[in-house]
Amino acid sequence: MKITTFEAGYIGTNAFLLTDSGRREAVLIDAPHQVEPDVRRILEKENCRLTALILTHGHWDHTGDAARIKALGAKVMAHPADRGLIETPAIMEGFLLPGIEVEPVVIDQMIGEEDRIDLLGQSAEIRHVPGHCAGNILVYFADEGTAFVGDALFAGSIGRTDLPGGDFEQLERSIRTRIYTLPGETRILPGHGPETTVAGEARSNPFVQAK
Repeated sequence: MKITTFEAGYIGTNAFLLTDSGRREAVLIDAPHQVEPDVRRILEKENCRLTALILTHGHWDHTGDAARIKALGAKVMAHPADRGLIETPAIMEGFLLPGIEVEPVVIDQMIGEEDRIDLLGQSAEIRHVPGHCAGNILVYFADEGTAFVGDALFAGSIGRTDLPGGDFEQLERSIRTRIYTLPGETRILPGHGPETTVAGEARSNPFVQAK
């Protein structure tokens, strides 16, 4: 599985395109504004078909190009707690940057805690990590030793909890019980900024350290 990282949109949001050239399939994790042309370019270059778009959560900076990505043939997957944000993005108007529009997109498959889904021939584990918002999930590929965590945890930081649906105590609990319980060597690929590891954050993250 090859991972291509795009930093796109208005506030530098990460999107991750996972491709398997042998299967000629691809999966996209998160869809910030302006990422669709780059995704399409890689799909054409690697002769892959996009089968799924997984939204780690429903905030506008992760869903801005979701409708355009779905038009490429991808099945949209997300947690039901963020269905309103994704399917009715106008409810985020109060914290959208001026002039930014987000098209609604219908979720095709709801995913949540303890779900295991087949992606590119591998079993991916879904964990629910609320606190930044109600429906934040992580997607963990045990065979790859990699977890995509949305905005729950960053290198040396954590997701904001001052937006609607945010709760610091809940996020702290989610990080300790759902992220820091992954193997220490697991790569953490967050929604913003550089990658990190479970062990590194559990040891030194100034906001949430392992007990």
